[in-house]
Amino acid sequence: MARLGQAAEGLLRRPLVIRLRARDFPPRLVRAEQPYNIFGATKRLKETQVPEMRARILFLNLPYDFAISRASRWPEKTKSGTLYYPYWLCYAAGVCMEQGHEVNLVDCVTKKLSVDATIELIKREVPQYLMVEITTPTLIHDYQVLTRIKSQCPSIRLIVGGTHATVLSRQVLEECLAIDVIARQEYDFTIGDIVKNWENPGAVEGITYRDEQGCVQQTGDRPWLQDMDSLPFVSQVYERFLDSNDYCYAFAQKPMVQVFSARGCPFHCNFCSYPQSMSGHRFRKRSVKNFVDELEYIHKHLPAVREIFIEDDTFTVDKKRVVAICDEILERDLSITWSCNTRADLPYEVMQKMKAAGCRLLVVGYESGNQQVLDATRKGIQLEDSLAFSHATKRLGLKVFGCFMIGLTGDNLQTIEDTFRFAQKTRADEVFFQQAVPFPGTTFYQWAKDEGYLRTEDYAQWLNEGGYLNCLLDYPYARAAEIEKLRDRLMSRYYFSFTYIVRTFLANLSWAEFTRVAKAGSAYIRFRLKKVFR
Repeated sequence: MARLGQAAEGLLRRPLVIRLRARDFPPRLVRAEQPYNIFGATKRLKETQVPEMRARILFLNLPYDFAISRASRWPEKTKSGTLYYPYWLCYAAGVCMEQGHEVNLVDCVTKKLSVDATIELIKREVPQYLMVEITTPTLIHDYQVLTRIKSQCPSIRLIVGGTHATVLSRQVLEECLAIDVIARQEYDFTIGDIVKNWENPGAVEGITYRDEQGCVQQTGDRPWLQDMDSLPFVSQVYERFLDSNDYCYAFAQKPMVQVFSARGCPFHCNFCSYPQSMSGHRFRKRSVKNFVDELEYIHKHLPAVREIFIEDDTFTVDKKRVVAICDEILERDLSITWSCNTRADLPYEVMQKMKAAGCRLLVVGYESGNQQVLDATRKGIQLEDSLAFSHATKRLGLKVFGCFMIGLTGDNLQTIEDTFRFAQKTRADEVFFQQAVPFPGTTFYQWAKDEGYLRTEDYAQWLNEGGYLNCLLDYPYARAAEIEKLRDRLMSRYYFSFTYIVRTFLANLSWAEFTRVAKAGSAYIRFRLKKVFR
């Protein structure tokens, strides 16, 4: 595989040999030649294999100027303190450890590492391979960081993944000459294959790379992982490398962890990026036992964790499975608190079982309060179903975080007002009004481009100077700046209404809920004040 730069090219034409001494390994690095299993006595991971080519791999959440969640479906500076785990990197790191590779994982965002400090870290670690993720909003900054890393560490083999790299892999390689390989879509097992076949990249499914002549080549997509139980417990990877106190959801109790029970979403919302890029539309699930085993592991070995968030695109796709998971939790007498992403087509009986098994909050994408808009976005939900869902959650005492978007396909000023009035009817405990974002690879992006609404394809313009997502579309009924003002007004109208304030106070009389809401509210008020006075 061709590398850029004379020095790097020369190194890659012969096998890379690094002589390692015991003191070269930091204490937290997993050494494949040692029988020691970092995951403790609870044997979940398969026995460490001895690969044909043992590699030293550093998984890195790249540094940024402020706290940003690259794993989020909406990467931007958080308005209320939310920060995601770099879970895609963590799953792949766990797989590589099972395969016997020497692995380290560092979150430069939570460690607040500068680019210079990150480069020094890489020089100390001396990895052969560096695995990172890039996103559309952070793209230009990520390119700059990767270019600096390669200039300072020219022998490193740089692998990149993520939504943007998946849907625009050829363009990414052409724009950033520092990158060697793109691992498209889910890359849990792709990284080990790349290492094993570095001299023959065409044998690896699901990658885009440069051949020896410098031409960009692309192999066929990797088949979606079917045996979801073959994945490691990501919570154990968190335990080894990360600090749970560094991550949070504004709507979750802290500390929390994010886990997946399944991947893939069978629904076809035109704006949703993950199913159209990383994980596809085929719903693939872990067995009930395997998933609850991980919940039990968290309960027993991570006692500081106060809430588990099930990060599936839609945890409740298979309702019989949801009931079975809840029954297993109750059968094991696990006293855990958890939340999940869901749709508003959830029957009362299923929610009742979820509540009994420890579910505290449901994150639901209502999206719009206008049926024609919902139909235009292919949401597949009826407004009456959404209202029935919201009424059921109130009866059961389940909290709801309602997600709404403005500027969707079919929207106009009247339908946006319909959305706000519908949000009031749901009486959601917390809401989020967000402008629709045209992520590359989505049908919403293509629609916006075809209609001539897309303001720019310069990714440097995606984030404003404060680190928040700009509105990227000019509509016939409102330009981008008007949409942003409208979004902020909707948030203020909802959160600062007398009815909401009184209802929220009465619904959060417990100290834990009161402090959580107060912290999130304070963070959001600070965000709004900064916008007013900047």
